[in-house]
Amino acid sequence: MRIQLALNVANLSEAIDYYSKLFGTAPNKIRDGYANFSIDSPALKLVLFENPYTDERLNHLGVEVFDSEQVTMAKERLSASGILNEVQVNETCCHATQDKVWSTEPQGLRWEWYRITNEAPELGVNASACCTQRKRLAQP
Repeated sequence: MRIQLALNVANLSEAIDYYSKLFGTAPNKIRDGYANFSIDSPALKLVLFENPYTDERLNHLGVEVFDSEQVTMAKERLSASGILNEVQVNETCCHATQDKVWSTEPQGLRWEWYRITNEAPELGVNASACCTQRKRLAQP
């Protein structure tokens, strides 16, 4: 597993250039208004959302896992603790199909625990619905 850090950036091209240099690796995926890096060392999934209309730099945090049982275990643990907010199964979001659970900490920061089930869904699918929604919410 690896920690995910999802950031809002004003200029995606500049951010890709900077983070490529900072971590010494190219992005794993680039789409309109979106990029992600799958970094081995440190174990990090860095996600960039082009969102010039917000002052908030942190979009959300997460934990990417590679086995469905880990998502199930997180769901059970969060539910038993009373902090499970949302469950998404086979959702196409942020240019990948995923199973995930969400929790929101007391000050409003959202955490997702997720597994990618299809890294490259069909292009005809609205693969960025959740990302686009986040961007619309922040525009003036």
